[in-house]
Amino acid sequence: MKMSNIISKTTLIFFLSAFVFSCTDLEEDVIDEVIGGETSNPESAMAAAYGQLAEGTFTDHGSVFGLQEYPTDECMLPTRGSDWGDGGKWRALTEFTWGTNNAAVSTAWDNLTSGITKTLTAIESLQENPDYENYDLFMAEARGLLVLYVYTTLDLFNQAPYRDVFSEEKSLVFLQAESAIDDLIIEVETIIPDLVNLGEQQTNNGRFTKQAAYALLADMYLNRAVFKDRYNESSNFDFIETAVDNDGSDMDKVIYYTSLLINGNFSLESNYFDNFAINNTHGSEIIFAVIQENDNIRRSDNDFAYMSTARAQKQTPDNRGTNGSCVEPEFYYTWEGNHDDPRFHRYYQYSDGTWFMNDGTTVSLPAEDTRPDTGKYLVHFNRGLQVGQQYGPTLSGDGGFDMTADGRIAISKLYMEKNTTIPMDFTPEMDFNNPLEAVLSQDQINRGVRNFKWEFDPENGNGNSAVDVPLFRLGGMYAMRAEAYYRKGSTALALADINTLRTSRTREALFDNAPGTAIASIDEEILYNEIGFEMYWEMYRRKQMIRFNTYDRAYTAKAITEPYLRVFAIPQSTIDVTEGITQNFGY
Repeated sequence: MKMSNIISKTTLIFFLSAFVFSCTDLEEDVIDEVIGGETSNPESAMAAAYGQLAEGTFTDHGSVFGLQEYPTDECMLPTRGSDWGDGGKWRALTEFTWGTNNAAVSTAWDNLTSGITKTLTAIESLQENPDYENYDLFMAEARGLLVLYVYTTLDLFNQAPYRDVFSEEKSLVFLQAESAIDDLIIEVETIIPDLVNLGEQQTNNGRFTKQAAYALLADMYLNRAVFKDRYNESSNFDFIETAVDNDGSDMDKVIYYTSLLINGNFSLESNYFDNFAINNTHGSEIIFAVIQENDNIRRSDNDFAYMSTARAQKQTPDNRGTNGSCVEPEFYYTWEGNHDDPRFHRYYQYSDGTWFMNDGTTVSLPAEDTRPDTGKYLVHFNRGLQVGQQYGPTLSGDGGFDMTADGRIAISKLYMEKNTTIPMDFTPEMDFNNPLEAVLSQDQINRGVRNFKWEFDPENGNGNSAVDVPLFRLGGMYAMRAEAYYRKGSTALALADINTLRTSRTREALFDNAPGTAIASIDEEILYNEIGFEMYWEMYRRKQMIRFNTYDRAYTAKAITEPYLRVFAIPQSTIDVTEGITQNFGY
């Protein structure tokens, strides 16, 4: 079933009522839509379609992020003593034991299919208002968003559901990754003429523009071979298959679309961590992002920073981390010999010149910044990977930080909050008592290198954040193009792109703003590691590992696994009550 034909012939109204969700009010709302209830006006419908990106879907650690990162060699959320047991749903993602009833898997499925539903509602709303101003542009954006939701669903679950209520049978259709990927590519290529360039017609990087379409097409072409041969036991994917339009190969298309962006109006941030900072909305390399606001009006999420921060690492007296996720040893050790890479770590400097060295030599920090809503003092932790003994502020008895006699914030050695006899010493090794179970006892809760790549936003409590979440950015385009060049045998061009990433990033003034250093040669392992240096914790690693044939291997808390686990199970609650859907192979 051609995606472009479906959308151009008629409106698709997909609903997952009690057949997928057990929520009664949702069932009633969706049935009303199907039998002719009123639809939202185009503005509201489009806002809902975009809003679902931030309704946990791409911003909460327990949705797409959890499925794209926790099963990889890059990131995990182990059970830590009395924390993060949660029925085993988190450790199951690391152990590859999620089965058909894992709650985190179900959450991601529900969020993505809700995105499909809301985007199709926006398409229907537009079709019912053909004279609507900017009709063609909004329709193209809605169709692009629809492909993004469907593509992500197919990537994770190998199938995605639809319902065409205007077809004769009004049957529920389940698209399959192998056959649908080409239609998705054709659909995005079709809508490009109706999209605008970023910045035109008041668009920003939170809108689906031509540039977002180029980035999505590059990603789809890079992974097309995997979609077409998901369970290939040897992982010998045909990356140089002829492209959908018979003009070159898949890798030629990756190079073409990424080059449009690399040669466009974007530029790499010299401070790598600016891409993930509170003020990243207007970042120079962000192509398409989930826009977050710290305004208590819309939902936003601090998870990508909050989850990895320990409880006693307090940005303000009222804020803390949750001592959850961490970097896995395999990924940490790929950085050996590269600790001076500007993407590995960055020290924070205060306006009075004080550097937070986080090694015991910095005993106080200036009390110069405050949390905007409470006025309480704010401490800036360093960015990137945090390993070894940690230092920071401690709480006084009056609800503030301990201060020095001259009015500065006192900095001292930190201990774990849930077990105050354990120094906050983040170890690269996890050393689980059972090597295949991601479970730490209460006296082991310090284990795991922490990742402060994403800036912790202390305003409005621990849950909210104004840090936009880039889904596509220029650094990723260089990484994709380098891989495509390499797979075509153009190793010199692949090396050039990797070195552009390495040398465009600079260190802090403490190191004279030195740029990263170039490497002299490249092979598959080096390329694999370099992509990891650029894209870690950005919902990218799982797809990369599958392409490079590392996903099925054994690594921390994981045995060798079968290819069927390259995709997740359709939630059993959906299987049980949905006619026509079948469980994925192997489950």
